[in-house]
Amino acid sequence: MCGMPQQPPVRSSATQAHRPDASMSLITNVMDHSLDDGYAEAAARRKSQGEGGLPKTLRAKLGLAAGLVLAALVVTVGAAQTQAAAPVVAKERQELIDRVDSETAAADKLEGTVDKLRDDVSARQRAALKSSGGSAQVDLVGVLSGATAVHGPGVKLVVNDAKEASTGGDGTNPRETSGFSDTGRVRDRDMQRVINGLWQSGAEAVSINGQRLTSLSAIRAAGDAILVDNRPLVPPYTVLAVGDGERMSTTFQNSDDGLYLHALEQNFGIRATISTEGDLRLPAAPSVIVRTATPSTEKTEKGTS
Repeated sequence: MCGMPQQPPVRSSATQAHRPDASMSLITNVMDHSLDDGYAEAAARRKSQGEGGLPKTLRAKLGLAAGLVLAALVVTVGAAQTQAAAPVVAKERQELIDRVDSETAAADKLEGTVDKLRDDVSARQRAALKSSGGSAQVDLVGVLSGATAVHGPGVKLVVNDAKEASTGGDGTNPRETSGFSDTGRVRDRDMQRVINGLWQSGAEAVSINGQRLTSLSAIRAAGDAILVDNRPLVPPYTVLAVGDGERMSTTFQNSDDGLYLHALEQNFGIRATISTEGDLRLPAAPSVIVRTATPSTEKTEKGTS
């Protein structure tokens, strides 16, 4: 009897009857007999059989020591390589920064040279045409094409985003169909309509944020930014238009494009102010390049068509 394992004491039915959790026998059994007893029994069995713990033979101890030495060697070599490569990476990064700065400075210098050459070519063209008696026509073409700076009376229109530009619509508004979630911001199509409305209202020259517009100018969007000839604009958008100020202002505000801008103010909080100015100064366009049109060399005789 002494060699047989002792069974755990059986709880009397009286004891179980007095316990409020007597009906939950499985849960009480798990709580009363923790799994730690099983783990302890398994550990004792492995110990009695000579398993587990540190290696006992010399060969096993040498293998464990060799593994630890190898792991330490790998970690040490990796740290040394990282420390040795750090100055090289920093040097390469600085060289890249210096190269970018150098190329940027060279590009700025070339752009300045191009501007000087363009001004020189324009001056020579005006001088040649003036000597041939076509000065007035050249000046008119230069004004209309945006190739020369102009000044005169006109209107000043300032368009800005709503004060709370993050306020969106209800999901069914057509302004959200273009992919923009922020309906309180001025879009490229809004500026297109404004500029076209000013042209139709009698503007002779137009600029946005100091950038002169020509017949080749394009107003597009890149993300949430508005681009004019691939140059980003920052709100507020100041539009200057040279022409008959009073007449142009009245005509624009009563046109479809002016009413469209007014609807943006009423429905989306976009801000816009327009005023007449006595003297506006607009710069010349940075680059006026004719890509396809060429002057005709044919001479039309009198009396022929």
